[in-house]
Amino acid sequence: MKVKNQTLRHEFKYYITEKTYQILRQRIMVLAHRDENSRREEGYVISSLYFDDYRNSALYDKQDGDRFRKKFRIRVYEHESKLIKLESKAKLDSWTAKESTTLTLDEYRKILDEDYEFLILKEDPLCKELYTLIRTKLLRPKVIVEYEREAYVVNEGNVRLTFDKSLRSSIIGFDIFDPDVVYSAALPQELLVFEVKYDDYIPKHIKALINGQAMQRYAVSKYVICKKRRERVIQYD
Repeated sequence: MKVKNQTLRHEFKYYITEKTYQILRQRIMVLAHRDENSRREEGYVISSLYFDDYRNSALYDKQDGDRFRKKFRIRVYEHESKLIKLESKAKLDSWTAKESTTLTLDEYRKILDEDYEFLILKEDPLCKELYTLIRTKLLRPKVIVEYEREAYVVNEGNVRLTFDKSLRSSIIGFDIFDPDVVYSAALPQELLVFEVKYDDYIPKHIKALINGQAMQRYAVSKYVICKKRRERVIQYD
């Protein structure tokens, strides 16, 4: 489904145990193909620097259960600077929409240095929106969310199935490329996040696979989990 030229996708999330992961993984490998970006069997590393405003609206909107929410983040893969994405992710109930543009390493550094003027000069609506929020709502980096993602794709229905493992939160530092950033595990070792994303429909055999497991859907937000983990560690340090 599309609204204002944006593709809306269903997104469902589950906490799963290592045992459920192994069962699901073996079955999904038969029905789906591995994401083409995967370099290793266990997947690839995703690092996202999340922003929030002076009121921590993204955090509290999620906790309060607001139906519509929107977050900004900068995302990189495998700690490599050749592809740096600025993204906004909007969510309405189970529907999500994502906008994305690319940043250079120099532009990324400018944002960390609070040198924002280049954003308003770029001919990109996402950059201009970020600039407006920075100036009006004091949007600032809040936490790095990092994990290993193992992803599979089913062409029918444009389904994407992902296992997000070893979720961790930055405790010291906001620079994704800084090797001295200190991270802390944000979930117990035995827990993973399983995500299911699709467009207008999900094939029956994939739906049956998911429903065949003893799993319960949760309103999982990696940003909220990691932001709260960061706050707890800093508070008791």
